[in-house]
Amino acid sequence: MDVSRAHARIPRFLPLVAVVCAAALACGCSAGGRTSAPERATQAAAPLAVNELQSDYQAVIKNVLPSVVQIEAGDSLGSGVVYDGKGHIVTNAHVVGQETSFKVTSATGGQTVTARLVSSYPEQDLAVLRLENPPQGLKAAKLGDSSRVDMGQIVLAMGSPLGLSGSVTQGIVSATGRTVSEGRAGGGTGATIGNMVQTSAAINPGNSGGALVNLDSEVIGIPTLAATDPELGGGSAPGIGFAIPASMVRTVADQIIQHGKVTDSGRAALNITGRTVVNDNYEPAGVAVVEAPADGAAGKAGLKPGDVITRLGDTDITTITSLSEALAAMKPGEKVTTTYVRGTESRKTEVTLGEM
Repeated sequence: MDVSRAHARIPRFLPLVAVVCAAALACGCSAGGRTSAPERATQAAAPLAVNELQSDYQAVIKNVLPSVVQIEAGDSLGSGVVYDGKGHIVTNAHVVGQETSFKVTSATGGQTVTARLVSSYPEQDLAVLRLENPPQGLKAAKLGDSSRVDMGQIVLAMGSPLGLSGSVTQGIVSATGRTVSEGRAGGGTGATIGNMVQTSAAINPGNSGGALVNLDSEVIGIPTLAATDPELGGGSAPGIGFAIPASMVRTVADQIIQHGKVTDSGRAALNITGRTVVNDNYEPAGVAVVEAPADGAAGKAGLKPGDVITRLGDTDITTITSLSEALAAMKPGEKVTTTYVRGTESRKTEVTLGEM
């Protein structure tokens, strides 16, 4: 599946009349057109439950939207989240691009404030800005526990899709633990990101860097990507978006704020420079090692320039992207059996993974 930066088509909804008819059929009636007491109780409880959920949505929006901002980066627009009371804003690396100065406005309105880039980390598509003059009452978002995010949870996506500041869409967590590769077209970083949260909440251009929020008013992810369907000519696939989990956001942001850069990525690596090779049928067939420093993970395991990696653990490797996706699910220090071809001979070696 291909992905693009924060693109998704808004799903169609059934006409109201169809919903009403379906509800009427579901309720049913007793003989003679009389409704039984249990049925009347159920009918009375239904609008109460809807009102409670609506109140929950409104409370979350009231709590979190003031912590979401719109970011003007040159000629492009994106979103961000207030990370702390010192004026640090976390967003996507592809939102900031090559810019170092930005105009930031709260999603709830107010004065536009200038911000400067602290550091960008394209490998995880995250960046941190800092407001030059943080306004009084700046409200930091509360980040949730990524380990508690589960399928079926109701979530809201907040940001500035298509420049519409302070917009909110709703959906559920469709899946967790997704590994997704971002394209470079249109300013993408080309990053391969693991453990992403998949959501059905509509993600559109401008949502990138905003907030994916649970009903406890916690930011559980940063909306970043949406799937594209090749059969639609590369158009966005409705209801399939991805967010970087809060745990990775916290890991990267804390290091950038403390050190001015990421010093410990937590991402596994073979420590090679490689390129995709094709077979006699011009099909991708592996990753050729171009460089393998002797002190790197692959070099220590005996891999040399010219070797072609075809398998990592239980995963077949055909392209650089498939290698990156396999490594994204692993940890530095993990031992993995690596299959490669040297000349005409297929070999295996155990590699202790290094760090990106």
